[in-house]
Amino acid sequence: MSSRRLIALSSLLCFAPFCTSAMKILSPSFSNGQPLPRECGYHYANRNPELLFSEVPARARSLALIMDDPDAPSGTFVHWVVWNLPPATAKLLPGKLPPEACKGRNQFGDDGYDGPAPPSGVHRYFFRLFALDTLLTLPTGTGRKELEKAMAGHVVDEAALMGTYSSHR
Repeated sequence: MSSRRLIALSSLLCFAPFCTSAMKILSPSFSNGQPLPRECGYHYANRNPELLFSEVPARARSLALIMDDPDAPSGTFVHWVVWNLPPATAKLLPGKLPPEACKGRNQFGDDGYDGPAPPSGVHRYFFRLFALDTLLTLPTGTGRKELEKAMAGHVVDEAALMGTYSSHR
């Protein structure tokens, strides 16, 4: 079978019912695919939206969260990196993390959340939640790439939520 056919077949399989995630990430602040509240923006209150987690697998020992913007002119831009959230975490309130959680470095150069600040047009912002079968030991200042490398082989489920944000708000 040609490599093109294998790629096409694997793409189709990812949409099969058995590939769906049981875990959920939602927000009372916005619906999937809809605009994020203005106060989430970097130039406004710069606070993360409230996020709700459900159906976390029983075998999860921790959760990790990455927020990024794939529409940034220079490629995917990372706004938030968090790991070692307790698996019992049901919600994240704006500006609050459980004491056990570790904040990673975003591409603004800060440890923690920095909100949308698109230079032009409407951008998509993905909140990706990962259930892990381990706690991670990572140094302060760890970024997305290092987190993803540490998570490799430990992801037992994942879920995503997407919101939009415009520079013309």
